[in-house]
Amino acid sequence: MAARSAPSCHLRLEWVYGYRGHQCRNNLYYTAAKEIVYFVAGVGVVYSPREHRQKFYRGHSDDIISLALHPERVLVATGQVGKEPYICIWDSYTVQTISVLKDVHTHGIACLAFDLDGQRLVSVGLDSKNAVCVWDWKRGKMLSMAPGHTDRIFDISWDLYQPNKLVSCGVKHIKFWSLCGNALTPKRGVFGKTGDLQTILCLACARDELTYSGALNGDIYVWKGINLIRTIQGAHAAGIFSMNACEEGFATGGRDGCIRLWDLTFKPITVIDLRETDQGYKGLSVRSVCWRGDHILVGTQDSEIFEIVVQERNKPFLIMQGHCEGELWALAVHPTKPLAVTGSDDRSVRIWSLVDHALIARCNMEEPIRCAAVNADGIHLALGMKDGSFTVLRVRDMTEVVHIKDRKEAIHELKYSPDGTYLAVGCNDSSVDIYGVAQRYKKVGECLGSLSFITHLDWSSDSRYLQTNDGNGKRLFYRMPGGKEVTSTEEIKGVHWASWTCVSGLEVNGIWPKYSDINDINSVDGNYIGQVLVTADDYGIIKLFRYPCLRKGAKFRKYIGHSAHVTNVRWSHDYQWVISIGGADHSVFQWKFIPERKLKDAVHIAPQESLADSHSDESDSDLSDVPELDSEIEQETQLTYRRQVYKEDLPQLKEQCKEKQKSATSKRRERAPGNSIRLHFVHGYRGYDCRSNLFYTQIGEIVYHVAAVGVIYNRQQNTQRFYLGHDDDILCLTIHPLKDYVATGQVGRDPSIHIWDTETIKPLSILKGHHQYGVSAVDFSADGKRLASVGIDDSHTVVLWDWKKGEKLSIARGSKDKIFVVKMNPYVPDKLITAGIKHMKFWRKAGDVCIWRDIFLVKTVKAHDGPVFSMHALEKGFVTGGKDGIVALWDDSFERCLKTYAIKRAALAPGSKGLLLEDNPSIRAISLGHGHILVGTKNGEILEVDKSGPITLLVQGHMEGEVWGLATHPYLPICATVSDDKTLRIWDLSPSHCMLAVRKLKKGVWGATIENH
Repeated sequence: MAARSAPSCHLRLEWVYGYRGHQCRNNLYYTAAKEIVYFVAGVGVVYSPREHRQKFYRGHSDDIISLALHPERVLVATGQVGKEPYICIWDSYTVQTISVLKDVHTHGIACLAFDLDGQRLVSVGLDSKNAVCVWDWKRGKMLSMAPGHTDRIFDISWDLYQPNKLVSCGVKHIKFWSLCGNALTPKRGVFGKTGDLQTILCLACARDELTYSGALNGDIYVWKGINLIRTIQGAHAAGIFSMNACEEGFATGGRDGCIRLWDLTFKPITVIDLRETDQGYKGLSVRSVCWRGDHILVGTQDSEIFEIVVQERNKPFLIMQGHCEGELWALAVHPTKPLAVTGSDDRSVRIWSLVDHALIARCNMEEPIRCAAVNADGIHLALGMKDGSFTVLRVRDMTEVVHIKDRKEAIHELKYSPDGTYLAVGCNDSSVDIYGVAQRYKKVGECLGSLSFITHLDWSSDSRYLQTNDGNGKRLFYRMPGGKEVTSTEEIKGVHWASWTCVSGLEVNGIWPKYSDINDINSVDGNYIGQVLVTADDYGIIKLFRYPCLRKGAKFRKYIGHSAHVTNVRWSHDYQWVISIGGADHSVFQWKFIPERKLKDAVHIAPQESLADSHSDESDSDLSDVPELDSEIEQETQLTYRRQVYKEDLPQLKEQCKEKQKSATSKRRERAPGNSIRLHFVHGYRGYDCRSNLFYTQIGEIVYHVAAVGVIYNRQQNTQRFYLGHDDDILCLTIHPLKDYVATGQVGRDPSIHIWDTETIKPLSILKGHHQYGVSAVDFSADGKRLASVGIDDSHTVVLWDWKKGEKLSIARGSKDKIFVVKMNPYVPDKLITAGIKHMKFWRKAGDVCIWRDIFLVKTVKAHDGPVFSMHALEKGFVTGGKDGIVALWDDSFERCLKTYAIKRAALAPGSKGLLLEDNPSIRAISLGHGHILVGTKNGEILEVDKSGPITLLVQGHMEGEVWGLATHPYLPICATVSDDKTLRIWDLSPSHCMLAVRKLKKGVWGATIENH
């Protein structure tokens, strides 16, 4: 029969035996419906203790290794391993997918945690940097990402009492994170002398900036802020793997097998030693604990789940059991009862009731178990061992009948003959031994035809023949019991096989996909009555084929759930169920056999938004006759902000230095001095390569930037306040429409944009992740809700942000040439303009391209002699500033120049804080407010122009190049500086904070000194 179509019957997952306790922690919780949620293999399990029923979430493609429960205790987040792992958020009631988060992590997702209101999710990857990501999981968008640590992170949690704060811990570290905008910033916990530097395995956050953490040595470390303030020594006798916070207090579980309950101030309430209870045993290790009311859930290293009622703490109820270490290979079914037998590398053999979904017997052996078989009357159970021996047990009481070791290599397959007379034992040394059951398993025959390890065996219905498969894919036949090989196809032609578990043969030709390896399919079992065949393969897939399956490329139905190789699969005695076992996931799956299949798949793909350029890169401007660039603009185009080392590299460089210092013996560094310094005044303003970076705040102070400092200058008091959140040079600045917030962008490998409050000088949001090398321009929208930014990467990327959420709304390539300015249209939402070298572009946030009427040049106005570097829009009119050092006021249609102001030394008012370096300096920034015009020059000067004419110099500093020369006066409060800008300047350090003198030099100078007279 050619299997042209898949079988009409199908399988439904009914029960999963097992729980993932090894290499995982904190993965077991009560839901709002008082069900228990956990995972095993690639399946999320929701278990109802009341109804003894399981529901399954099967949206993963590989092993699940992390789980978090939403604060409302209905939604669950699970993360998996894999080359391209993803996170699923699903409903524990309907077991349907709500959201899938992917394309960020690699290798796997080690930890997950929801925030207090459940709107955000944090995840930790298994990549080399253990990346930490924060997600808006409902929208499937990543809000922030940062390297976690160089070593493994074991746990992460949101601080539920401080917004936007997180704590992570792992190998010899704990880190305290702040989320501002889309920037995650860590501070490493300070152990000090309070406790030893320890690997921290778990943690929980409490009120008053307190964090409790469980250490590898069994101590609990208590943190205040980032500092370790005390330790609770001997909380457990060994490592503390799990810590759970609840309304009543905290519960901890450790390698010592104990559960300890603590009150809200971490004073001990009680201790429960699971090793001493009815179900306990030596070596029990707790991996997960969940305390809810008077019930405690406990997950162990050995794949058990206990439920403890606090009042009856010595009588824990065993909810779930499973195999644990090594691999699970052995599977057999009882010939007359709904029972399945499994054996594993954990040296245990277990008998499961397929009706009650429970473990009914267990026996520990001396060696790892690789195969199993039950004889026809169900009395004897044979187990093949990894060391080449086999053991026969009585099924009723698991007592030993016989133990025989005739081989040195693993026994991979064994089977009783249908009449119960013989046992065939297949070994990895390519032999099959035949034993007589009635003669106390005396060896009566030997089959030696194979040249590779024996993989599968089947007896004929009359017990006269045996067929084998080996590692080379060869199918051989033997006459029983002697073991003589049968080579005549005529003799075999009429043989009816009692079972079909061989993977090679004419009857199963169709199960092999193209290009598959002979060992890709691990197990097969034929259902003669239903004419269907079930297979298990190395890819974690169970398949149903029609039987016999003669033609290659046969159609099939497939089922997922196992995470890696499925080692064995068998029909139950009455063909009601299929049992499958996973090698590495240690799990036993019980599938219900159903004649009809009903399945619907729904896939939702979220549309992607982008910035659409309103015109192509080839505009008429590219072809027009544009004159050569002005010298200042030419200078700017030559500037590069790319560096070999950025300031953000410093922590890594320090770590490398520490490693080098460890290898060299050096005197221990003395304690840091008790005194400190505070920034008092900054002389300077960045004008030589920036523009439009100078504004009045709401209360009339002046905001600008220099170096890596945002400066708020009070001109009445001649004082400054500073925003010091940046870690490298600031290149651009803009002010919010309400003039209370400022956005600044900096240089950096992954440069950040900071939005900060001009009154409190505290960051409101930090945006990172979409620019390279630096941010050259920023601008707020008219409503202040969005921010546009331009990068200095090769494409001068333009990004539109919802800055409060820290979310990228759109992104597009700006231009191959440098962009000087970005401006949001105050009258038309979602439209913005960029301008730069020989181009101007009009943008709209949309999925389609818009052709505007107003993208064409209407007229030109000769406003300045040379380039116009800055322009400011007024309610009625404009103000412009250019290279010619002229400030010009215009009407609202640029028809008429109303007034001009020349920046000259002669116009300086007596109250000026310094000296003008030259007349008509190039104007780089201009702004109006509080009855004045604010001007920033290329020479690093800030001036205030009164509309009646007088000009006051407020701040000044050196220009381009570097400042290396510095000398202080031996008696007077003055200092001298020299710079690459070819100037020598004398500064007054008294409260007047002004430049006393300046002299132009013929060349740049790198040193200065004042002679002592």
